[in-house]
Amino acid sequence: MAGLVGEYEVKLDAKGRFLFPSHLRRQLSPAAQESFMLNKGFEECLTLYPMNEWEKLSESLSKINLFKPKNRMFYRLFHQGAKDVSLDKTGRVLIPSAHMERVGLKKEAMIIAYNDRIEIWDKSTYFEMIEGSMLDFADLADEVMGNLEDGGE
Repeated sequence: MAGLVGEYEVKLDAKGRFLFPSHLRRQLSPAAQESFMLNKGFEECLTLYPMNEWEKLSESLSKINLFKPKNRMFYRLFHQGAKDVSLDKTGRVLIPSAHMERVGLKKEAMIIAYNDRIEIWDKSTYFEMIEGSMLDFADLADEVMGNLEDGGE
């Protein structure tokens, strides 16, 4: 997989289901088009990992030294609430109500795909975050990309 990309607006039904965008689904490898791991994101969003990407991430995380308290806490917090989800026969994903409540997800959502993951944001929360960050985008770009030849650091 070369890396997921795209921004999609979706509507959630009364049960918390949304139609997985077909354009995004075509970007996934055939083996990764049905099963996902849903998890809390780092900001006020949910993160949906194609199962093959979750397995790679889990393999990396399994190397963390769990004898260190900070590592254990990160591991717990990262995995807290993780749940496997699948597309139903009509191509919809069900988001459990506890996950929706955790990030304030309502009827309208934004699906943001990048690299190996898909974020699910409440639409208004997403645009507030984006608008609040745009003023600092040039500085952020310089900080993150300014030393690209040195690995970004």
